[in-house]
Amino acid sequence: MIHPLQCRCGTLKGNVSHPEAVNRCICYCRDCQSFAHFLGRAAEILDKQGGTDVLQTRPMNVTFTQGREALACMRLSEKGLLRWYAACCSTPIGNTLGDYRVSFVGLVHNCLEGGGASLDNSFGPVRARVHTESAKGAVASSAVGMIGVIVRFVAIVAGARIGGSYRRTPFFSAQGVPVAAPKVLDRGERTRLLNAVDGA
Repeated sequence: MIHPLQCRCGTLKGNVSHPEAVNRCICYCRDCQSFAHFLGRAAEILDKQGGTDVLQTRPMNVTFTQGREALACMRLSEKGLLRWYAACCSTPIGNTLGDYRVSFVGLVHNCLEGGGASLDNSFGPVRARVHTESAKGAVASSAVGMIGVIVRFVAIVAGARIGGSYRRTPFFSAQGVPVAAPKVLDRGERTRLLNAVDGA
């Protein structure tokens, strides 16, 4: 089974295989909120409490079939996550670490909602809500759900490292270099985004 992936304008298209093997959570961290404001699409990306629906999977399960040249990335700081998006229409794609050997991508829900199949049908329900201390208002969290997310995350990363599949990724070259040079924000840019988060 595969689930379609595409940016808002349709320039970048692809798919996600093995959608049943994802970790799905809502992240309320200020960095994810800042990324939504960086793209100028906070109202579309974030829920009412400032959460982003994120689906963690192995990069090898993500395939781009069209418009790969539109793929861009940014970092909120020098050592921050690589946050991937479609430059053509500022659609968020997902987040990876800077080291491709830690094999995961947290796909953002927006790039997965245009193909007909619902997220619930393809990926199952949200398993946990994380970084709730940064939410806009009270959000219920579950310790049991969080433990499950951690266990599944470790399985995703460890399995790819042991089997060597971490080398198969559309986000990095064979040498482990990001396929798009990341734009690293300076302090002033970060401050403006955090002010936007706080004022939302």
